[in-house]
Amino acid sequence: MSPPPWEALILVATYLDPKTLTIASCVSKSWLSSMSSDHIWKPVLTTHFPSLATLSSAVAYRRLFAMGHAAAARRNQKPPKPSLSLEDLVFAVSVSTRDGVVASGVRAGETLRMEAEGVCRFGVGCEGGVLKEGEEEVRVTWNVVLKGWGGVLTMVEREGKVRLVGGGEGWFWQELPAQGCCSGAVASAMVGDLKVGMCEEKGGGVRVEEVSVGILRVVDWRYVGVEDGLRYLQHFLLTNHST
Repeated sequence: MSPPPWEALILVATYLDPKTLTIASCVSKSWLSSMSSDHIWKPVLTTHFPSLATLSSAVAYRRLFAMGHAAAARRNQKPPKPSLSLEDLVFAVSVSTRDGVVASGVRAGETLRMEAEGVCRFGVGCEGGVLKEGEEEVRVTWNVVLKGWGGVLTMVEREGKVRLVGGGEGWFWQELPAQGCCSGAVASAMVGDLKVGMCEEKGGGVRVEEVSVGILRVVDWRYVGVEDGLRYLQHFLLTNHST
């Protein structure tokens, strides 16, 4: 039996999906030639990657589709598990006035109170600390330390006012640097988030009970997942981590 004419191959090919087209191209050289026609691949490319279809016609549409497919696969690829775990970290927070430190807390990662399952937002208990009238201006810090002092990353270091009301909160945030070589010049689209939780003190003023910390996405102001947060931290705390 003689092979089908190339016209018939091209006619059939217009009804095939990209995966089947690619498989059919492997049958023989003549099939590869027929199945690689721009006449076939242009509508396929326009359907799946319309922006690429507007590029220079000097590049074969089949190749443009392959490039678009590879880029989409990379974008949708699930990121690897982080090399860090909460057990590797220590969270240190402090609330200060012009007279010195009012409240501070240092907690190992595994002892942190997770405020929502799987979300990078934690409560750090504080010791001491009464803020009285006239002490609304505070300086807050949140540092993440790699156990063994292998690295330190300052997530929040801000000054501002808090309302001295029992049950109230003082909210502070700071834009975080991007990962990689340009981290000092480019923002990461994430912020470090810090809230000072207070309760009323009998003798007057408010006591700093807990500081809540987390990592927020700027695009939707939602907290990132714990694994995403750990992946961010490891870029700065693990010196041998490759980006």
